Amino acid sequence: MPLLKEWNIGSQGLAAIWKIEEEESFFNERTGLYPDINNDKRRIEHLASRYLLKHLEVDFPLHQIVRDVHNKPRLDNGSFFFSVSHSWPYIAAVIDPVSETGIDIQTWNKRIGDIRQKYLSLREQLFFEDNPQLLTLAWCAKESVYKWHGKKGIGFIRHMPIRTFNNSEGLYEFTIELLAVAEPVHISLNGFTETDFACVYVV
Repeated sequence: MPLLKEWNIGSQGLAAIWKIEEEESFFNERTGLYPDINNDKRRIEHLASRYLLKHLEVDFPLHQIVRDVHNKPRLDNGSFFFSVSHSWPYIAAVIDPVSETGIDIQTWNKRIGDIRQKYLSLREQLFFEDNPQLLTLAWCAKESVYKWHGKKGIGFIRHMPIRTFNNSEGLYEFTIELLAVAEPVHISLNGFTETDFACVYVV
């Protein structure tokens, strides 16, 4: 059973990371889902993310997931907030019964430094220098806030500046100021790294 990690977020949130090693039928049988997605890898990632939601909450109503006007997946009955992320072969998911959520996972890619100017301001780049792992963490942090916010038209540099970044014994802590709202919101995030990936989530 390739459940790599499971943890609490805040008072009621639950999160987990899964490594896909199973055949597609494993997830079909356990979710009852047969998505119409042509790409084999994308289809298995989709199924595995739904399976992980059910792992976190056995009563999670997978068949009630819909996309809102901003294309954000939600439950039409509002019973849970949730967020999922995938970077083959890893899946991350978080659910919370009362609060919006956001999580992102990314496997290592040495070329992340080549696109840092697309998601980090010059000031922000000073936090992370040329370290591919730290640059990946920064990308995950902004992706997590994007998912938490859940609305189109948000810019990673213009609307999500990183205000603080710290490393406390392997637990990375971010503060991002979300500016794409009437009143700016300071969002706290935590992150960590493993051998193959980085993961960041809104706390």
